[in-house]
Amino acid sequence: MSELFSEAWFEGFGRQWNAEPGLADALAKIDFDSNVAYGFSGEDTPRGVLEVKKGFVEKTGPFTGQALNWDIRHAKEGWKAWMKKPPTMMNIGVAYTTGKMKFVVGDYAAMIRDPRMAGPFIKSFAAMAKVV
Repeated sequence: MSELFSEAWFEGFGRQWNAEPGLADALAKIDFDSNVAYGFSGEDTPRGVLEVKKGFVEKTGPFTGQALNWDIRHAKEGWKAWMKKPPTMMNIGVAYTTGKMKFVVGDYAAMIRDPRMAGPFIKSFAAMAKVV
């Protein structure tokens, strides 16, 4: 398995995102364009970014100061656990409400209330878990 949040890992995540049923195609239907960053809690910047156009990942890479629509952080141990067993909506809700998972940028509450976004958000964790 590639090191979590390495360049190789983000490339694999982008491929899995685009291939995951109900993720990229669902976001394409709502013209989802976003820079989505991921990283570890307590770090100043995220580790990497997915550039998503019309639901599909077009580019991946390290964070280099680009504007972000979403910046999701979680403890390294939490991410690793979710790579072994993707979280459910309940797991994510608990992580968010207890402050273990943070949205440095982006509105979790608004996103989770919109089923067009919430379903694909959950599926993104399944795509993460498939990265080798």
